[in-house]
Amino acid sequence: MFKDIYKNKRVLVTGNTGFKGSWLSIWLKELGAEVIGYSLDPPSEPNNFTVCSLGGKITHIRGDIRDLDHLIRIFNKDQPEFVFHLAAQALVKLAYAEPKITFDTNVGGTVNILEAVRLTPSIKVFINVTSDKCYDNRDWIWGYRENDPLGGHDPYSASKGCGELVFNAYLKSFFNKGYSKDRGIGAASVRAGNVVGGGDWGKYRIIPDCVRALGANESIGIRNPHAVRPWQHVLEPLSGYLWLGALLWEDPQGYSGAWNFGPDDSSHLTVAEMVNRLIQYWGIGSWHDLSDPQAPHEAKLLKLCCDKAHAELHWYGILDIDECLQITAEWYTKFYSSDPKEDMFASCVDQIHRYSNRAAQKGLSWTA
Repeated sequence: MFKDIYKNKRVLVTGNTGFKGSWLSIWLKELGAEVIGYSLDPPSEPNNFTVCSLGGKITHIRGDIRDLDHLIRIFNKDQPEFVFHLAAQALVKLAYAEPKITFDTNVGGTVNILEAVRLTPSIKVFINVTSDKCYDNRDWIWGYRENDPLGGHDPYSASKGCGELVFNAYLKSFFNKGYSKDRGIGAASVRAGNVVGGGDWGKYRIIPDCVRALGANESIGIRNPHAVRPWQHVLEPLSGYLWLGALLWEDPQGYSGAWNFGPDDSSHLTVAEMVNRLIQYWGIGSWHDLSDPQAPHEAKLLKLCCDKAHAELHWYGILDIDECLQITAEWYTKFYSSDPKEDMFASCVDQIHRYSNRAAQKGLSWTA
């Protein structure tokens, strides 16, 4: 998979205790990489990092991306070859309550990571994991492209738009082929939509809210039932990030820049539609409307155009929305049915292998 490029490579993942970061770390470990995680404590209890006992399977360093001196010491000591930057304040609602922390983390923290990359000669590939909310959302019915305007109505979206501008400045100023004749850095910023999957218990997130309610035999409260989102399983964008990283290793300048990784139109559902399908695969449950007309602004419609990734990377999502929710429900059902709770690392690995085999059957480039 991925041309076997990650085998025996030193790969640093920021935000490895988070939902996406933990799944990425597991996949990299299965690919034979030497994984170094840099992150604050897990953001919830329970969490995928802990239930998979990941701290004992990779090198984990507790650290804050707002601490530049500590970052540079770690980069100098471990000399990573790849860096996947996922650490962020990732919640729209929390950003309204704590805007300064959100900007300090998502903008200032990204500056610090880019500085550490710039100053570490061992690094050949940098992947900046951001969000579809970085775009200036105008509630268009068509998907946003990589060259559409950046922006943000709310603090979270604005912080992601700002982070993209910072990344682009470093890309053009320090990572292009004119910066150093002896060192080419492949650098990309990747934008994905609403990812779901087992192991997510984050606050103010719809799948964790559903799982908590369903596990307690309670009705699910939904804040924005009519908002449309691009739902996709966590392994879908991660396959794109890993494939892009492998291509950047071989051709740093050819694949640097911004990339969208989202699902096809059939997976663009309202929150209510998605919850109804999850309830179907769980087997029982109900939901009620918590809409508040006085609530802080959240985008009502958001889609990504992934034509660039399709055409230039030959990357495609392979799971439809029903398959996505089925394996998500499967993961949580297994976790909650085991007593005492079993180590879920093997379950994550099993889903990664099943996903990879499915991709290979479809002939996707990254499986060759």
